[in-house]
Amino acid sequence: MRLLIQRVSEAAVSIDGEVTSSIGKGLLLFVGIEDADENEDISFLCKKCINLRIFDDENGVMNRSVLETEGEMLVVSQFTLHASTKKGNRPSYIRAAKPEIAIPIYEQFCITLTEWLQRPVQTGKFGADMKVQLVNDGPVTIWIDSKNRE
Repeated sequence: MRLLIQRVSEAAVSIDGEVTSSIGKGLLLFVGIEDADENEDISFLCKKCINLRIFDDENGVMNRSVLETEGEMLVVSQFTLHASTKKGNRPSYIRAAKPEIAIPIYEQFCITLTEWLQRPVQTGKFGADMKVQLVNDGPVTIWIDSKNRE
C-alpha cells in the first residue's frame, strides 16, 4: 500500500464538474493499493500519517501532527501510485489491485483513519474520473510505502 501525502491549505475533489468533497488546512492522501495489502498495511499507514509531525509549531518548526493541529483529511484512491516504468514509455499498472480487492481495503483505510483521527475524513469516489484541486502548503509532499518500513 502506498501513500502520497500532501500538506495542504485547501483541497477539493470534483466529479462531473461538481465538488463532492473539500477540506481546509490538513492532509490530502493519495492511496495506491496492491493485491498483497492487508490490515497490517492499513494500520501502519494510518498511524504513520496521523502522527507525522509536518505542521508548524509556535516556533515555525515542523513539529505537530494533523491530529494535534485538528487538521482535516481528504483521501483519494490512485492506482497510478503502483505504476512501473521499467520497460518502455507506457507505465504498467500490473501491481495495482483490481477493484474487487482494492475497494474493501480503501474503505477500511478510510474507516480506520476516521476512528483514529476522531473526526470525519473526506473522500473521493473510488474508480471515478476525479478532478483534484489543491494548494500544497510548503510545499510538503511525502511518499510512504507500507512494504518498505526499514
